[in-house]
Amino acid sequence: MSARCQVTGAQPGFGNNKPWSKKRTRRRFDPNIQKKRYWVPSLGRTVTLTLSARGIKTIDRRGIDAVCHDLIAKGVKI
Repeated sequence: MSARCQVTGAQPGFGNNKPWSKKRTRRRFDPNIQKKRYWVPSLGRTVTLTLSARGIKTIDRRGIDAVCHDLIAKGVKI
């Protein structure tokens, strides 16, 4: 499963571990990605989306129909 949100586009960030010894090593900041199933009345079926926590809040705020309409307009396979 790729670490990318289908709604917000959140993806891993990169940076450094910086311990007391100041020896920096590369690290990866992963977003909180989850698979979530929603019933979409306009499509008449369920869709499974790969979402970050902020993407789930966006769907709660705007509604699944509006978000799915935007995803289909962008050409995302649902």
